[in-house]
Amino acid sequence: MNKKNIELYVGLFVIAGFISMVYLIVAVGEFHFFPQNQYSVYGYFSSATGLKQGARVEIAGVEIGKVSKITIDRERLVAKLIFSINGDMELSEDSIASIKTSGIIGQKYVDISPGGSDDMLGEGSEIENTESSLDIESLVRKFIFSTNK
Repeated sequence: MNKKNIELYVGLFVIAGFISMVYLIVAVGEFHFFPQNQYSVYGYFSSATGLKQGARVEIAGVEIGKVSKITIDRERLVAKLIFSINGDMELSEDSIASIKTSGIIGQKYVDISPGGSDDMLGEGSEIENTESSLDIESLVRKFIFSTNK
């Protein structure tokens, strides 16, 4: 084989490797080139301990969105979570948002229990019924340091 053929094959191999790497980054990183049809809703929680930005939002175990932002509401002094919900999913105004844990020590996510109302939440609406996550550490602390007399 002459030197030009070897250089051609090495060049093709490098290009194929580069294309494969870009594909893996896009596929695994869930990167989207075009904006998806989503709308934002928010809810207030007394505690968002362990929940991270980008966490799943689910109904009946099926992902319908992500937690797009976690901030603190300075007036109420509670956590304000903003959810990006897929545009094809409609949530009724009496839905309940709960912070749950997948497994015993798994990741936190938001589980939405659908309500029965005919009125649907739109862009910028508030989910009024929320439940914070169970804080195991505070329960253990209460149990250990409780005085049983």
